[in-house]
Amino acid sequence: MRAAITAAVKLPPTDTNTQLAVERTRVAYERTLMAWIRTATGLISFGFTIYKFFEFETTKNPTAVHHLISPRHFAMIMIGIGLVALSLSVVDHRRHLQRLERESNATPPSIAGVVATLIAIMGLLAFVAVLFGA
Repeated sequence: MRAAITAAVKLPPTDTNTQLAVERTRVAYERTLMAWIRTATGLISFGFTIYKFFEFETTKNPTAVHHLISPRHFAMIMIGIGLVALSLSVVDHRRHLQRLERESNATPPSIAGVVATLIAIMGLLAFVAVLFGA
């Protein structure tokens, strides 16, 4: 019901300084999400690379050394951390954009959100590949 009331109430036109401040805030949120995407991509790709490297090494040298944690488990942990970090950052980003939209005029859609979705799909594929030994 509150959304209907808020939608019916027109916000007064804002001055240029306020519009620019809102735009700077929105772009800062986008940059923050892109930084989290970069971090998640690093974790996902590093985890998958470690897995593939040790898979290659064990096929070259079959005398496997038993470790406390296997390369497969390490890769799954790294990829999982990347996916969790990406998910939490997307939720936080969406919450900030919704608050900004409530307090000002409508904001354009997030391009970083689209990139985050694509990276999350890549991360899920990498996780499944490691899980099933691809």
